[in-house]
Amino acid sequence: MWLRPEEVLLKNALKLWVTEKSNDYFVLQRRRGYGEDSGGLTGASLEEISQHWDWLQQNIIRTLSVFDSGEDITSFVQGKIRGLIAEEGKSAGDEEDPERFREAVLRFERLFGLPQREKLVTYFSCSYWRGRVPNQGWIYLSTNFLCFYSYMLGNEVKLMYPWDEVSRLERTSSVLLAESIRVCVRGEDHYFSMLLRLQQTYLIMQQLAEYAIVRFFDKETFNAEHPLANPLHIMQKALEIHARNQSFRSFFRLPQEENLCEVHESFLWVPFSHVNTLGKICVSENYLCFASQDGSQCHLIIPLWEVFSVELPDRGSRALTVCLRGKRALRFSEVRDFERLAATIRRKCGTAGSPQHYISNPDEEGVMVGQSQAVSTEALMNVFHPHDAENLDPKMLKERMKEQSWQIHFAEYGRGSGMFCTKKTRDLIVRGVPETLRGELWMLFSGAVHDMTSHPGYYGRLLEECMGSSSLACDEIERDLHRSLPEHPAFQSDTGISALRRVLTAYAHRNPKIGYCQAMNILTSVLLLYAKEEEAFWLLVAVCERMLPDYFNRRIIGALVDQAVFEELIREHLTQLTEHMTDLSFFSSVSLSWFLTLFISVLPIESAVNVVDCFFYDGIKAILQLGLAVLDYNMDNLLCCHDDAEAVTVLNRFFDSVTNKDSPLPATVQQASATANDKSIQKVDISDLIKESYEKYGNIRTEEVENMRKRNKLYVIQTLEDTTKQNVLRVVAQDVKFSAAQLDELYMLFKRQHFVSCYWSVCSPALQNHDPSLPYLDQYQLDQSQFSSLFNLLQPWTTHTHVRSLARSAFRLLDANGDGLVNFKEFICGLDILYNRSFTEKLKFLFKLHIQPDSAEDGVIRKCPERGRAKVDLQEYLKQWQEDLQRREENIKDLPRINQVQFIGLTKTLYGVFHGTEEEESLYRAVARVTSLLLRMEEVGRKLQESSLQKTPQTTPTSTPQPETSPTLPTSPENETLAEGKGDQPESPASPQETAPSHSDITPTSTSRPSTPTSSPTGTSSPVLDTPTDTPSSPSAVRDGDWSFSFEQILASLLNEPSVVRFFERAVDTDSLIAHACKNQLKVAHFK
Repeated sequence: MWLRPEEVLLKNALKLWVTEKSNDYFVLQRRRGYGEDSGGLTGASLEEISQHWDWLQQNIIRTLSVFDSGEDITSFVQGKIRGLIAEEGKSAGDEEDPERFREAVLRFERLFGLPQREKLVTYFSCSYWRGRVPNQGWIYLSTNFLCFYSYMLGNEVKLMYPWDEVSRLERTSSVLLAESIRVCVRGEDHYFSMLLRLQQTYLIMQQLAEYAIVRFFDKETFNAEHPLANPLHIMQKALEIHARNQSFRSFFRLPQEENLCEVHESFLWVPFSHVNTLGKICVSENYLCFASQDGSQCHLIIPLWEVFSVELPDRGSRALTVCLRGKRALRFSEVRDFERLAATIRRKCGTAGSPQHYISNPDEEGVMVGQSQAVSTEALMNVFHPHDAENLDPKMLKERMKEQSWQIHFAEYGRGSGMFCTKKTRDLIVRGVPETLRGELWMLFSGAVHDMTSHPGYYGRLLEECMGSSSLACDEIERDLHRSLPEHPAFQSDTGISALRRVLTAYAHRNPKIGYCQAMNILTSVLLLYAKEEEAFWLLVAVCERMLPDYFNRRIIGALVDQAVFEELIREHLTQLTEHMTDLSFFSSVSLSWFLTLFISVLPIESAVNVVDCFFYDGIKAILQLGLAVLDYNMDNLLCCHDDAEAVTVLNRFFDSVTNKDSPLPATVQQASATANDKSIQKVDISDLIKESYEKYGNIRTEEVENMRKRNKLYVIQTLEDTTKQNVLRVVAQDVKFSAAQLDELYMLFKRQHFVSCYWSVCSPALQNHDPSLPYLDQYQLDQSQFSSLFNLLQPWTTHTHVRSLARSAFRLLDANGDGLVNFKEFICGLDILYNRSFTEKLKFLFKLHIQPDSAEDGVIRKCPERGRAKVDLQEYLKQWQEDLQRREENIKDLPRINQVQFIGLTKTLYGVFHGTEEEESLYRAVARVTSLLLRMEEVGRKLQESSLQKTPQTTPTSTPQPETSPTLPTSPENETLAEGKGDQPESPASPQETAPSHSDITPTSTSRPSTPTSSPTGTSSPVLDTPTDTPSSPSAVRDGDWSFSFEQILASLLNEPSVVRFFERAVDTDSLIAHACKNQLKVAHFK
């Protein structure tokens, strides 16, 4: 059993402890009077303690002799033992009894009622805190849900929250709790604490929440080939592997195809400092990487195709030598499994294909083979501002000194992919990169060189596929081409504009999910100044897909996340400014352009490129540091500002004062600010500003920034979702009678119904029904299957029969535009009729459900795939909006007549609605009376029509009279309903006198109707049955012998039945129905 090591003071230790064994580094002691015949405080036996002591002597002491200082020895020992503790805990978890896990799965399914498709990832013992009271229980982490259950002393606590509703997830500490995990769901905080595995639990929760967010909300960056794409196959081990691969690729800036295969701890002989550096060797499919762990910040990347041999010179020191092309060699020592590592490298050297082209010498002319497109093979700066070797200008002399410093660095640390990156490398970056080396170093530090090397000819093939094509992205690119650095000569000519067009179009074709977004043109134009065209393309890929993820999409989620991180850093490092400006959202809005364009849009180009140098070396950390330095530099002026406008003026004036005194660019290329000649304004050199940012804020670690990014991404996504919800509810609330709280719950039900359909599917088609680029109302839409499930949960009547047909008809009716999808407004307006409207409105809704023609394409989605990216015609939108405002309320006289089959369906629906109610018998009788009355009225109308036709003189040949037909409605409409419905329903209470006649002459069409004086729906006394059948409201084609009714006839008949009117006018318990739907929504999905 390993415990965290602590240093001991021998002087004090001798008073209470007796030394059993000792050496130069470790002491083995026992307590005076204890442990002579038994184990120590840890409960371990003397034999086990002796084994551990021998292991320390054999495996650690020999290694410690390499170190020169006591601090390094302490740091190494502590790190080594921590690793052993973690490895011991991991192996214990791996060896957990599978039977116990199966029991946990069954318990999880039983407690929370989730389907078997819901994958339980892991579970832990923990406490859930309600105020100051802990509830000890178990936390269950599954693919889509965070669940907790506790039952103690008769008190049951059961929680179940979907990951897609989590807005905050972080580790916190308080006076009461030393450390806990805070989970915020829909504005409510929940705290979980545990004695063991808190960090492991937190990391798994973080990964599951991030997975849900990316899969459901941020689909532009979610790849169908994602390692965790299948929610049914997610396991704890898969999550750990995925996180490890992501961290590995991010640190070394490697292509997305690379995965970490092996990790070995070792020492690397560093020739320039003549010391052994402790670190880890990381091996992937095509790269051998090393990163130090002793604070030297040394790392390097070796492509395996550069390795031609591996030697084992000294087995005693467990060393191996990796020989590279170009007469270079790397010596690793103290590798525990050095033979296995050597075998792995040898095997991978044979499988790693040698690329067809790679950057080995920046002076070589780039030739792009196999391309039909004319591609620029020179950086635009070399074309429009060639390097003049004979220029003796002081700025050029200083530029040559920079070049010489880098040449010395290359000679000492290497050049290209195998270069050692150390603190000295960063110091040279901070001072500024020479113009001639900028493109090469950008490619190297960004990792774009690895992408280009592993994809030879890719850019040329993209150009052949996309050039000449037409798309929305191409139109947007053409619009912004001449807005990209318009003052630079390179983009005042066709050479620069054409190169910019090709790079942007090729990337839009490569990544259609992003396509083209504003700010990409500004960044790409700067890349083209210093890199060749193909290199600029791969630099753009590195920025958009790795270094600034989620920045260049329609919601700029990545930029919003980094703004939240920036706010957090302001609170931590600039407390004086935080106290003065309690609302830091101002800095978020001001700094948006800083992050999107890497300060290019606010600084002159000659200064901005120095910022880009630091960005490609240190990533977003460099931009955050510089932002803090800018605010710190202007602290006094910002504290004097009274409003946001003054603060903006202060920052703009500061950026105008920033210069680059060492820039060798001519005046025609430099962007002179409006205050360039104003001597009263103090100038700030960009090199000094960047140096100050590293001195003051360089202690911000990249790992810390990445953790802050993950933590804030949940909050940013949920904030955007809340904004969408608020806008939707604001629009919908004007047309319905639900309260604000009820609308909020109904919206969450509607939104959750969309996700429930996607929880257990690899690539659910329903995922495409959520499009954040659409207007707020159309961002979430349900197809017919989703709609039917939710409609059946919320409809206010217990219709046990014809449930599917009723939901299907409601979907067709509410799908106003016929695209096979229903948005929230359409859904809630239909629900509002059933919950809150009058008897007439409810009956009209049921009437319209049954007069719709059946379609073979019911439920087929006809939404255009490019709908979300199509151009919005504002004139057409305003015209449609005006028409909606002017649209008069639908008149019941405009409704078409209902034919025989449709009326039978309406009757069946009414019987189903009434089934199971307290007044079921009287309601059945009322429907039977209304049916009989309507049929008798139709019979009388036909006879009157026949008699009038006989008295009317014929001017045209008459047709052969039709034989009499009997009505096809059954003798008892209710009996037919019961026959087709459930067999256990009671027989109809209608008496024979109330049933329809079985023998009568019914005319299918009539030109006149008897005027029955009843109250019309409009409140005036008027004939109800006065609509001629040849009016436009009649069916276009009615079969001979069929009969039909108008809505007015049915309404007038039912108004005479108080029990029916009372049933439909009865208040609906909306809150109870919503609570029932919330409770059973997942159960319905379970049993579907």
